[in-house]
Amino acid sequence: MTSAGVRATARIAATADGRGGTALPVLDGEGPLALRRTRATGSEARVMLVGAMSGPLGGDHFTVEASAHEGARLHVGSAAATIALPGQAKGPARYDVRLTVADDAELHWLPEQLISACDSELQVRTRAELAAGGRLVLREEQVLGRAGEAPGRLTSRLTVRRAGRPLLDQELACGPGAPGGWDGPAVLGGHRAVGQLVVVRPEFVHEMPQAALLGEFAALTPLAGPAVLVTAVAPDARHLRRVLDEAVRALG
Repeated sequence: MTSAGVRATARIAATADGRGGTALPVLDGEGPLALRRTRATGSEARVMLVGAMSGPLGGDHFTVEASAHEGARLHVGSAAATIALPGQAKGPARYDVRLTVADDAELHWLPEQLISACDSELQVRTRAELAAGGRLVLREEQVLGRAGEAPGRLTSRLTVRRAGRPLLDQELACGPGAPGGWDGPAVLGGHRAVGQLVVVRPEFVHEMPQAALLGEFAALTPLAGPAVLVTAVAPDARHLRRVLDEAVRALG
């Protein structure tokens, strides 16, 4: 038996406003998932996810759903890092992210880091569904443990589909109880920050970026579709962000 924790869902829907901008007809957050619209940039609507409570704690289940409809430009960030903490409820915490991008729409999912605190257990599932003409910039950053502490158990799965076909489906498990080798040279190599950046652009059909090393601990890999994946490990969150920001700039 598992004890029930907090259940909360945040929903964002972006649509073209008919005047060259983006409207937000749905902007609805529950409990610990508060949403705030911030100053727009050009045709892009910007939304900030604000944590109104600590967590997720053990037993919690948070869900964020964001949709960019045809002609919309949506940028979603977060006000601070998300910290997975142990809680009184039994069982792992869950954090689901569901992104949908229509034709001629663009979604940037750029939250702050997820920190896996000691003795926590969190399962993260991110799913992105794109139409053939959709654009996506998705960044995930995970930090194993706060300063001077051991990490919790973190399992993260990322699935990206375009026009009904898979572009990427991968899972990473780290921390106590994870399959052996997660901290070895084939995975994290002793680093405590890991991140990935997925960029999907229809233009890549005609001009795909080439595979490349981005410094000593990061790599750009073309995917089987108009998309690329950048993966990186680093000693801390600051170094990881710098590598991924440079990759975003390089990809335009």
